[in-house]
Amino acid sequence: MMPVLHSTKNLKVIDPPTATREGVGIFEYTDHFTVFHYGRMPDQIPGKGEATCRMAAFNFTLLEEAGVRTHFRRFLAPNRIEFDLARVPAPAAGPLAPDAGSYLVPVQVLFRNELPPGSSVHRRLATGALTPAEVGLTGIPAAGETLEQPLVEYATTREDTNRFISRSEAQRLAGLNDEQFQAMRDIALTVNQVLTERARGLGLSHCDGKVEFFVAGDAGLVLADSPGTPDESRLMFNGVHCGKQVLRDWYVNNGLEMPVNRLIAEGVPRSQWPQPAPLPPGFLPVMSDLYRSLSETWTGERHWNAPGLQAATQAVAGLISR
Repeated sequence: MMPVLHSTKNLKVIDPPTATREGVGIFEYTDHFTVFHYGRMPDQIPGKGEATCRMAAFNFTLLEEAGVRTHFRRFLAPNRIEFDLARVPAPAAGPLAPDAGSYLVPVQVLFRNELPPGSSVHRRLATGALTPAEVGLTGIPAAGETLEQPLVEYATTREDTNRFISRSEAQRLAGLNDEQFQAMRDIALTVNQVLTERARGLGLSHCDGKVEFFVAGDAGLVLADSPGTPDESRLMFNGVHCGKQVLRDWYVNNGLEMPVNRLIAEGVPRSQWPQPAPLPPGFLPVMSDLYRSLSETWTGERHWNAPGLQAATQAVAGLISR
């Protein structure tokens, strides 16, 4: 299996896709994590891959029951899924034509229900890269503020560091007509509603998330990637992040954030980028328990006899307060 660009998953192509039909692929979910657009960080979190994969498989079933068309075919225990595979446009290919056939849309749709600490909205508002009006806000939001309506944004997916883009640029890059583009937004909001309701029923906050799509051979939109997992959604329990935000915060708070934007701007080849600092040893078992606890809580299946979320998040809170 080959690593997917900047991803924690490996990909095996079983049947290559064509312009007129989807192929078949297998994702293997690994124990790696990624932050800062750096790619895979030096540590691995035991059990993260399986925990995330089981959540993904559960969510695809949940979403299909809600009428969302997905690329999911079947779960291959313990940490793989088989899925319909679409062509990936080359980054240099430019905007796609509406009749480009079956392809992965090079745009992700982001939805935000809350703006917790760590949300990029706070940083972008503070630097002036974003104004409240651009995202439907009447003023600068407080950290942790719950929004009256989900905020929808768009970003690129095939660049060295993905960037936020306007709705019009997103439609242009995606190669979608007006009806298809509106459908993509509507499906994203349905996904958000289903995941938010699932989280709420478990005492979790589904603060934000992102989804990706491909256009099928019949021109229909198909949900792809791994919606509602801690790699794609920001989930919190009693004010504690249940995912990689914990790790990102540790790097930032200790002055160890990777300067990816500067390295790219200076033209430094990835092979010459500095190695990130490893996590303190105590992080790995605590984060392992957190991912497994979240997965067992979310799916209702017990595979590791992990601590409950109350205990798992308390351990995380103790770790980051040191």
